[in-house]
Amino acid sequence: MRILHVVPTYLPATRYGGPIVAVHSLCRALAARGHAVEVFTTSIDGPNDTAVPYDRPVMLDGVKIRYFASRRLRRLSYAPALMQSLHDEITGADVVHLHSAFLWPTWRAARLSHKRRIPYVVSPRGMLVKTLIARRNRLIKSAWIALIERSNLKRAAAIHATSAIEAEAIQKFGWRLPRIAVVPNGVDVIEQGARQETRQETRHETRQAAPAADIAALAAQQPLVLFFGRLAQVKGLDRLLRAFARTRRGTLAIVGNDYEGLAADLSDMARQLQIDGRVRIIPRTITEAEKECMFAAARVFVLPSYSESFGNVVLEAMQRGLPVIVTPEVGAAEVVKESGGGIVAGGDTPSLGAAIERLTDDAATSAAMGEAGRRHVNERYGWPSVAARMEALYGELKAAQ
Repeated sequence: MRILHVVPTYLPATRYGGPIVAVHSLCRALAARGHAVEVFTTSIDGPNDTAVPYDRPVMLDGVKIRYFASRRLRRLSYAPALMQSLHDEITGADVVHLHSAFLWPTWRAARLSHKRRIPYVVSPRGMLVKTLIARRNRLIKSAWIALIERSNLKRAAAIHATSAIEAEAIQKFGWRLPRIAVVPNGVDVIEQGARQETRQETRHETRQAAPAADIAALAAQQPLVLFFGRLAQVKGLDRLLRAFARTRRGTLAIVGNDYEGLAADLSDMARQLQIDGRVRIIPRTITEAEKECMFAAARVFVLPSYSESFGNVVLEAMQRGLPVIVTPEVGAAEVVKESGGGIVAGGDTPSLGAAIERLTDDAATSAAMGEAGRRHVNERYGWPSVAARMEALYGELKAAQ
């Protein structure tokens, strides 16, 4: 099949993670299965533009990528040249896959696909959640939904959700929608032998690259409880601190990019809770070697989000044999439950605190859960098997057209 993906930002080799990494991993796995996979995207890289050619496609991991500049209305990823190119190239496509909501490329690509009678799939990527919309830009997003997004979704051949939680959030809008297909994100499978080699390579790389002192020092903080991801309100870091204050031992590391400027408030909260001596906050970009160093040092990984359509980092932690604690609002909680690779704990302070204390105190239970999670993720959530599920969805939509 020839599959076109429209993505507002596509910079898998940069500091960005989450949806961008998942989309590229899916595209790469589909290409490996023999499909012609093409991506139409912008060069937006935060306030800047990444250095990519605009006059020719870029090949990356078997995926053909076309980049376009967004000179104005960058918050909407407005890029007229992108649509002109898609208009010229869409003939012969079997399916178009749109990855976002509330952005210009998704709106225009949906209209073009509908006009050309090419089935299209919309992946909101966690952006269609009523409570989140109510908290940020409610009036603007509500108007966009009424005028644009609702029509985009109704005309789609299918809506793609990465978890049952995300599917339920979309259904809460009460619209009459086409099929909502749940296909999870995945991970790159690391076989046990290769995993040992990777650990050795990472240690070698770490010796040569010398991870910064703040990361290297975490290895000595045992038992180590790790949060790794964006420092954002939605990640539930406030309830993580309150829960950790109920524990008697260990160190909590909160690590990741601080785009919302929360680090100072989190530090203040730790002082108020009288746990500042047991909390390490590292608000910066982390290298791959540093990430592996943190995962290797940690006793348990915690993602206490208020809303999380999936949570790729949960699978990454589980794949490395690290037991995880997640709240029920995390989409990957389904994976944790079915694997036995950790604990799905209530977001209230007593429940979350008890889960953290249990796994920091009981090394044997932590190790057993970590191994169960590692086996389960490698067996069922490798990108080849996830891509096969998405391929089946595309085939059904094409056949029904």
